[in-house]
Amino acid sequence: MPIIAVIGSKQSGKTTTIEKLVHGLTKRGYKIATVKHIPEANFTIDTEGKDTWRHAKAGASTIISVAPKELATIKKVDTTKYDLSEIIKNVEDDTDITILEGFRKLVEKDPAVPKIVAAKSTSEVFEASKRCKPILALVGPISREATKLNIPHIDVLKEPEKLIDLVEKEIIASVEKKGNIGLKRSLI
Repeated sequence: MPIIAVIGSKQSGKTTTIEKLVHGLTKRGYKIATVKHIPEANFTIDTEGKDTWRHAKAGASTIISVAPKELATIKKVDTTKYDLSEIIKNVEDDTDITILEGFRKLVEKDPAVPKIVAAKSTSEVFEASKRCKPILALVGPISREATKLNIPHIDVLKEPEKLIDLVEKEIIASVEKKGNIGLKRSLI
C-alpha cells in the first residue's frame, strides 16, 4: 500500500497540506486513509461519561460505536512501542494510499516512506534534509535559500494541484485505475 508522511513542527501546515492532498486525490478517484499522530500521553478520542467511555472503564479493550453516518473503533492498547506496520494494519484493505500526519521519529529514516516536510523556517528545512530520506517536497513559508536544496517547494494554498500531481506521479505509480470503482494496488 502506498504510504506518504507529512511531517513538520507544530503549526507548520501539516494538516492544511493533508486537506489539500486528500481533497485532490479523492477528486481523482483514489480512496484515501489518513493516520494522525497525537503525542499527548493522556489524550483520548472518547468522551468521559459517555457510554463508550463507560464500556472502556468497565474493561472492554475494543469499543465500536455505530451512528447513522459514522463507525468508530476505539482500541485500548499501549501504542508507545508500535512500529509503522502495526499502525498501518488498521487501515482498510481497499485503501489506495495512506497519508500519515506526524510520526516523524517513526518514518524519518525509512526510505520506503516518501515525506512531505512542512517547515516554518530555513533551519527546519536544513535539519529535515539531514534527518529525513526521501523528501518528496517542501511546503510552508520558507526562504528562497532553503529552496536551493534541489527539493521541490510547493505553496499548497496557491498551487495544490502541483503537489497532488507530484504525489500521483511519484507515489501512486504502483497503483492502477479500475474505472470508477477505485484503484487496485500493484503487487510488485
